[in-house]
Amino acid sequence: MIAPMLTPELCLPADHARACLAGRAMRPGVGPAVVALRDEELFDISAHAPTLSALCEREDASALVRSAPGEPIGSVAAILANSAEQGRDEGRPWLLAPCDLQVLKAAGVTFARSMVERVIEERARGNPDEAATARARMGALVGGDLGAVVPGSEAAARLKQALLAQGLWSQYLEVGIGPDAEVFTKAPVLAAVGLGADIGIHPASRWNNPEPEVVLAVASSGRVVGASLGNDVNLRDFEGRSALLLSKAKDNNASAAIGPFLRLFDAAFTIETIRRAEVRLEVLGADGFRLAGHSSMAQISRDPLEIVTQTVNANHQYPDGFLLYLGTMFAPIEDRHEPGGGFTHEIGDIVTIATPSLGALVNRVERSDRVRPWRFGIGALMRNLAARGLLR
Repeated sequence: MIAPMLTPELCLPADHARACLAGRAMRPGVGPAVVALRDEELFDISAHAPTLSALCEREDASALVRSAPGEPIGSVAAILANSAEQGRDEGRPWLLAPCDLQVLKAAGVTFARSMVERVIEERARGNPDEAATARARMGALVGGDLGAVVPGSEAAARLKQALLAQGLWSQYLEVGIGPDAEVFTKAPVLAAVGLGADIGIHPASRWNNPEPEVVLAVASSGRVVGASLGNDVNLRDFEGRSALLLSKAKDNNASAAIGPFLRLFDAAFTIETIRRAEVRLEVLGADGFRLAGHSSMAQISRDPLEIVTQTVNANHQYPDGFLLYLGTMFAPIEDRHEPGGGFTHEIGDIVTIATPSLGALVNRVERSDRVRPWRFGIGALMRNLAARGLLR
């Protein structure tokens, strides 16, 4: 069994000494704490912001993270190392996903390559053995660069008519190049897992993959506060059988990973940083398999801020804010076993999603019925915060 080695060199942003980094840590005997990283140490600042949602609502969030008095709970090196679920000492703190009361939203089909792969899933009807044939037919019929088509434009409307005429139109192309983005609820509030946790694959799935993504933190006002990394774990066979199985394909135990920290926007880290980000993916298997690739945010079809405005507006509000997965262009197709079989996860895979400005999110693949059961929900959080005198 491969165990992830979680070190500051791997997990923290390259410029973490100047980054404004907030997160959540489980403190044994205390409960989940909002933490700030300063000078290689984590400080509990829950007395100033009892939840990360509350922190993101504050205009002075960056100032709080940088300078509010807090209780030191340990070195970031020690807490990172203890965040790996295998061998964790539950008597010492470990990191949680850097979100709590925010709704977990995700945008789909925001990159041309992933859009084509979704159409292939649909045409293969969830059967990975049919994917190669469907991929070849798609390439022959579509051709060109779908990534150059502006969603909702006149050119997109003309392409739609041409594809309809060829019998090739798909619900995925509709949200990929049509005027309306696909934005769905990825997981319940508090269901996300953090750095080092096992991520869950449904035991009935035989065709699945990681989805490396940038995740935006958005306040209730629609203001984008900062960003983190995410793994929108996906079951390609379930969704390929029917789009109505999206919730089964996307929302299982530990199927939403976010971390390691939330980096708040400041002069050195802005939405422009996100627009230029290169997100790297690596999968290491216990069988010796290695998959590597990257996703360039510069190739996204819809600007991140457009996706935000399609999520929160006069038609829908989020009083506690939300986290928004921005989608991925990386849909692995490399053969893992037999020729033409494509990629799918195996239990024990170590998945690393990284970009210099946000660090690295590392998780291990397990079956969703074998991961740590999710027990700590909203009620438990409220009782815990009330017992600590943090609700006011």
